Amino acid sequence: MESEARLMATPKYRMSRSRTRSRRAHWKAKPEQPIEVTLPDGTVLQVPQRLAAAARRGYPLR
Repeated sequence: MESEARLMATPKYRMSRSRTRSRRAHWKAKPEQPIEVTLPDGTVLQVPQRLAAAARRGYPLR
């Protein structure tokens, strides 16, 4: 039991509700930038960066 408690990350100081909520409010996801990829059959396609390697190898994207 004691070893489990030592492994867990715990905050050193209490964070106020307003500080927590303002931190969360400023986070914003960015849209993925499409890049051009040449598929094995020679067609050029725009796909998100995270799918580029799979597209180059010929995996079906949908």
